[in-house]
Amino acid sequence: MKDIKSKILYNRQVAPGFFKIALEAPYIAKNAIPGQFVQVRCSETTEPLLRRPFSVHRVENERVELLYEVIGQGTEILSQKATGDVIDVLGPLGNGFTINLKSSATLVAGGIGVAPLVFLAEELKRQNINATILLGARTKSLILCEREFKRAGAVHIATDDGSRGYKGFVTALLKDKLSAIRYPLSAVYACGPNPMLKRVSEVCEDLGADCEVSLEEKMACGIGACLGCAVNIKGKKPETKMVCKDGPVFKANNIIWP
Repeated sequence: MKDIKSKILYNRQVAPGFFKIALEAPYIAKNAIPGQFVQVRCSETTEPLLRRPFSVHRVENERVELLYEVIGQGTEILSQKATGDVIDVLGPLGNGFTINLKSSATLVAGGIGVAPLVFLAEELKRQNINATILLGARTKSLILCEREFKRAGAVHIATDDGSRGYKGFVTALLKDKLSAIRYPLSAVYACGPNPMLKRVSEVCEDLGADCEVSLEEKMACGIGACLGCAVNIKGKKPETKMVCKDGPVFKANNIIWP
């Protein structure tokens, strides 16, 4: 990892409350793998003091894209940054997804959980691995990155209110899709809110599918020093891991879900 000064190439709104920022970051672009993240200093002052974590959303040549939701002071400040501004970025950080497939993959994204999965979908395509992408959102206006995913594989949509695609949770759509696949089952990769990931883990365990999940946690330092992003892991003696240092990607069946 490196702490770099990165020039903003663009910073634009892509959906209500969601922005995509592109950074000139050759070192991160060269070294990042799908599932890793960066820590961004959103302000030049001490307000806010802490950096904000963002998944590496896409990499293209020397450009790195981040997708984020405006949900607090830090991301509000970031959303006001303009092309040509320079920001402080630390990364790449954490451990990414495991890609050692011979068959196919199913990606499951809930809300802003699409952020790391676009990078993964594009890498799967580069390796000629067939991908099926399941996108979940509360309503059709909050469906993110459909166009990007369609370039990488087959896309199926679920909305809670039925305004687009399957009516219901994306986890129910996952169960239907996996149940229809003849063995061997797809490997499953997922990112989204923890209740969704817990249900994804249960579906995959019931059907015998391998599953990795990228956890969404508040990460203050990004290197495991502050101990603020703990997750409990199974074992002969259950242990605590740090999402930023040991993750954010974990085997789903290794997590002790709350």
